[in-house]
Amino acid sequence: MTNSDLLPSLLFKINQNQVALETAIIELTLWVEQRGSGDVAKNVRGALQRHQ
Repeated sequence: MTNSDLLPSLLFKINQNQVALETAIIELTLWVEQRGSGDVAKNVRGALQRHQ
């Protein structure tokens, strides 16, 4: 198997990891927001939107 054959699989896994990280960050953001840190939550959401 050549490197070019592995590329789609690698890109798929990278994308899966990015989605999992985003989901975890959103969950943590909700947790922080529920504890009164609305400014932090707003900043995190802004950062996530800029990188989509």
